[in-house]
Amino acid sequence: MQLGKLIINIAPTGNIPTKADNFQVPITPEEIAKDCHLCYQAGAAIFHLHARDADGKPSYRAELYQAIISAVRRQCPEAIICVSTSGRIFTSLTERSEVLGLNGEVKPDMASLTLGSHNFSRQASVNSPGMIRDLAEAMYSQGIVPELEIFDLGMIDFAKHLMDKGVLREPFYFNLILGSLGTLNATPFNLAIMIKSLPPGSTWATGGIGRFQFYVNSMAITMGGHVRVGLEDSIYLDPQKERLANNLGQVERLVGVARAINRKIATPREAREIIGLKTLGVATD
Repeated sequence: MQLGKLIINIAPTGNIPTKADNFQVPITPEEIAKDCHLCYQAGAAIFHLHARDADGKPSYRAELYQAIISAVRRQCPEAIICVSTSGRIFTSLTERSEVLGLNGEVKPDMASLTLGSHNFSRQASVNSPGMIRDLAEAMYSQGIVPELEIFDLGMIDFAKHLMDKGVLREPFYFNLILGSLGTLNATPFNLAIMIKSLPPGSTWATGGIGRFQFYVNSMAITMGGHVRVGLEDSIYLDPQKERLANNLGQVERLVGVARAINRKIATPREAREIIGLKTLGVATD
C-alpha cells in the first residue's frame, strides 16, 4: 500500500510547560520563531501556536500573537499558522476569540476548536455548545479554518451534528488527541474507532499526551494519517521521563519513522492541498 505524504504539525509551546520543566521550551516570540524555523527545515508544515507574556504565563492577547506570527512567517514564509482558542485557562468568548481578529500578514490560517468539555489531570477545559458555535462562526467570518480538537468519541458525534446544522463547514481537519487522563486511552483500538467514526473526506492527525506521544504518532504514520507533535504535549523523549525533549528532535524522530516505511513528508504547499485550505481562499503564497 502506498501511503500519501505526511503532514507534521508542531505545537512548540502550549499553555503548561515552563522552562523550569524543560529549559528548551520556547517562550518569547524570538525563541518560538527560532524553534519553528528549525522544525520547518526538518519537515514541519503546520505550527500550532500559543502566546506567553513577558513572565512566561499563557496569554490570549492579539498583540503577542501578532509578534509571534510575524516572527514565524519571516523565517517560515509558506508555513500554515494555527492559533489557540483554548478554554483551558481563558473562559470568555472575548478572550478566546481575540486572536481571530488579526489580519494581513499575521492572519492565522487555522485556529483550534475543541468539540466539547473534558478533564486534564489537574483541571478542566470547558467548551460549552454555545461557545463552540460562537468560536466556529468567528473563525469562518475571518476565513480561518478550524482545527477540530477531539479528545473523546462524543466530540466526533457533536462535530457531525454541527456539520448537519451548517455550523461546521469543509474542509474538515481533525486532531485526535489520546492519552490524556480523563479522556480516551492511547490504544490502537481507540484510535481505530475514532478514525472509523470520522466524516468521509476528513483529514486526520493524531497527538499523544505525555509518554504516549511517540507511540500514538507512530501509529498514525503507519496508518496513513498525519501527526501533531511538540513540547506542548510532551517534554520528554522517553516514557521513563529520563531524556528531555526539544521540538526539533521530536520532528526529526518522526521524519525517521516516515522514511523507514518510504513515506514522504508534505511541504507546506502540499499540506494546504491535502487539507483543502485553498477551498476557503486561504493564501498560498
